[in-house]
Amino acid sequence: MSFQAYLDNIQAKTGKSPADFKKLAEQKRFLKKGKLNDGVKAGEIVQWLKDDYALGHGHAMALFALFKGAKKEGDK
Repeated sequence: MSFQAYLDNIQAKTGKSPADFKKLAEQKRFLKKGKLNDGVKAGEIVQWLKDDYALGHGHAMALFALFKGAKKEGDK
């Protein structure tokens, strides 16, 4: 599955876009001005996304990669 397919599936399941998740992550203080805060671990974000949005591990890690800047929308 491509990275973009992960993002598309997340939006279909939750009704939230990657931009929506970035805003939510800022509210949770995982991100600041779109950048991952120092010391934030993947596990914290994965657990939040699993608990609050019932995302699977792979989908949660896709959002973490987006937050980290390792991937961006449109990537394969």
